[in-house]
Amino acid sequence: MTKLTIIGAGSAVFTKNIVTDLLSLDSFKKMEIALQDIDPLRLKASHELLNVISEKLNASPKITSHTDRRESLVGSDFVQTTIQVGGYKPSTIIDFAIPREYGLKQTIADTLGIGGIMRGLRTIPVLLDIAKDIMDVCPKALWLQYVNPMCANMIAINNSFPEIKTLGLCHSVQGTAEMLAKDLGEKIEDIDYLCVGINHMAFYQKFDKKSNGGPSENLYPRLKIIADKIVNDEKLSSRSEKINHESDKILHEKVRYEILRRFGYFVTESSEHFAEYVPWFIKQNRQDVIDKYKIPMEEYIDRCKHNIKVWNELEKDMSPIYEQPLKRSNEYASYIMDAVINNNKITINANVMNDGYIENLPSNCCVEVPCLINSNGYSPQKFGKLPEHLAALMRTNINVHILTAAAALTRKKEHIYHAAMLDPLTAANLTIDEIYSMTDKMIEAHGNYLPKYN
Repeated sequence: MTKLTIIGAGSAVFTKNIVTDLLSLDSFKKMEIALQDIDPLRLKASHELLNVISEKLNASPKITSHTDRRESLVGSDFVQTTIQVGGYKPSTIIDFAIPREYGLKQTIADTLGIGGIMRGLRTIPVLLDIAKDIMDVCPKALWLQYVNPMCANMIAINNSFPEIKTLGLCHSVQGTAEMLAKDLGEKIEDIDYLCVGINHMAFYQKFDKKSNGGPSENLYPRLKIIADKIVNDEKLSSRSEKINHESDKILHEKVRYEILRRFGYFVTESSEHFAEYVPWFIKQNRQDVIDKYKIPMEEYIDRCKHNIKVWNELEKDMSPIYEQPLKRSNEYASYIMDAVINNNKITINANVMNDGYIENLPSNCCVEVPCLINSNGYSPQKFGKLPEHLAALMRTNINVHILTAAAALTRKKEHIYHAAMLDPLTAANLTIDEIYSMTDKMIEAHGNYLPKYN
């Protein structure tokens, strides 16, 4: 019987999606699922939620709940991590509030920027504890690592526990491909793409429409026509899709279409994310630029509030789940498990250490590349050299990833300052003295969620 352990199972929405994906497949309807979380109330609610899902999908998995992590890992074939160290309160609030005092605006603050750095510093020690437990309890398990900041986390894990089989997973590659297909009026099933880079900053090297027997169609010329219309006309957006909470905000992709116009390739992560990875869109005293590109400031705060509301309502009444249609999502976890257990081969994009896969990025960084998955495990595919301007853009983010991981592994405080000073958004808005002051204030505010630094 296949066993999956979900660490951070109190993340109910994500847990629901992954388990729905798995129980939709006949071969996993009787699998074992161990739920682990430090919050017994959320753990109980997640367990009840999965019972409802199992009933709806005519599945009979063995579901167990654990607050003891090592206990949950016994006999695991797969381990999934979806933790958030420090939670919305106090940590996420701190990550936004203190930078705001210095005039530094952020949108998501979980991958890069000072918010992403702090998130990495409080997350990496916990992930390393999990890694030690995996090595001790289920060393042959495949670790499906979903926690941000992805690259910094994966660098730390692989430097400390290179023996562990682990894939860093995200939905930005397949999600963006589906978005672009919709923007073009095409079906995703008809699209053939190749995407490589780093997490949240990978670029589609190929985005073609398949053809029956003849040559495929390069869709980039059509995307560039869309880009010109969207960026130049303030009334236009590529989509009119509401963000996943009850809000009047609309997701606009002007930032990413602008990047396509300037760099020639489309990037994977959303405009609200990408705007804070570069120095050009979020500027002090330039609300006109923010308005032009329709960047939703502090968007992650709104999402957290919405998720808390949904969770509170779910704890009181789970009956709406019975009314919701359940279908398989585009998250990679179930496809990976199906490929490994049933040899249903698939190629997905995953985050791994750069063992020569992208030649003009550093060997000590984490890259996001196509990986072949089958019963033998996973095999990252070598790409070669990226267009140099894309590699250069990625290196500005890679600097922060490597230094954040170095700070967490060495406990040297100086590396925190280095990471913050080299962060593109932070450096574009604050002086050196302001960066040091802000960093010190954030370290103090996070208190026991951070280790002591030398």
